[in-house]
Amino acid sequence: MSVLSEFCRNLKKDFTPKIKDPTRPVRCWSEKDVLAGKIVDAFVIIFRTRGCSWALNSGCTMCGYFNDSMWERISDENLLKQFETAMKRYSGEKFVKIFTSGSFLDDTEIKPRVRNEILDKLVETADKVSVESRPEYITDDKLLDIKNISQSKTFEIGTGLETANDFVREHAINKGFTFDDYKNAADVLKKNDCELKTYVLVKPPFLTEKESIEDAVGTIEKIKTITDVVSLNPTNVQRNTLVDYLWKRKQYRPAWLWSVVEILKRSKKTAGNVRIKCDIAGGGGIRGAHNCRECDSKFLEAISSFSLHQDVKIFDDLDCNCYDKWLDQIDIENIGFGSLVNMYG
Repeated sequence: MSVLSEFCRNLKKDFTPKIKDPTRPVRCWSEKDVLAGKIVDAFVIIFRTRGCSWALNSGCTMCGYFNDSMWERISDENLLKQFETAMKRYSGEKFVKIFTSGSFLDDTEIKPRVRNEILDKLVETADKVSVESRPEYITDDKLLDIKNISQSKTFEIGTGLETANDFVREHAINKGFTFDDYKNAADVLKKNDCELKTYVLVKPPFLTEKESIEDAVGTIEKIKTITDVVSLNPTNVQRNTLVDYLWKRKQYRPAWLWSVVEILKRSKKTAGNVRIKCDIAGGGGIRGAHNCRECDSKFLEAISSFSLHQDVKIFDDLDCNCYDKWLDQIDIENIGFGSLVNMYG
């Protein structure tokens, strides 16, 4: 195990999950998304599982979703009770998104029987179901089972590539797989007529603002012929993570919203018909991507609108006095020793 992996593991050694009800999901809600080129309501379910197997072993430097996990086995019956509870709020949305804070295709997290029962119920009304998985769980056998259930319905798997740069993924993110692993999983998905959504991280730890912009833009350029959708995810500071450790010591600042807009504008010009969306967890707060607070709300609104409409012109009217401060940080970091601390809020 590398030093970084060991550090991530040690950050969790005293972690004890809060007492939670294993029969209730973390959250469920409805939000806007795009289905077959149209803006629709999408239903979102976050299951409370034992947790991501990689997080239990070591974990990614920025991911704190294990904080909502049980860290112990949850019975099939309780997972199905979570599903039953969530479905009481389901209004027949044609697009359903499932999150587990880990991998929906990991049999130690969601057993095949539970997975199949959930999907079997959803495809009665939904036209598209989206889940998440690490590449190592994306296999022909599992996808064959899923396609036998979903039939003509659209099935999408989101995977957290984060970056196309293997060095950054290993030494800044501790992701535990390679770009080739991602490409192999993409080939399996294509062969089985499933769609791929790729998560790209904005500002991993140890990268400057400028480096993180170039890394994200370069990643999208490399995967534009591989993925169906790009989901740009700016890092937010989650508890009990290496990013949280650095942030508390003023050694990490979440990305500027100016940087997020720059990535979206540049990437959309080269990505062609590939849809690029951006969901900003904690946006506008000190733990999430933010500018100076004066302009955060209008930036977040513009980014949300772009995610639905894919029109970069929405960014044309964005302006704020903090623009020069953002440029200053990009310039200063080039002659410094890494990401500057949060200068504004």
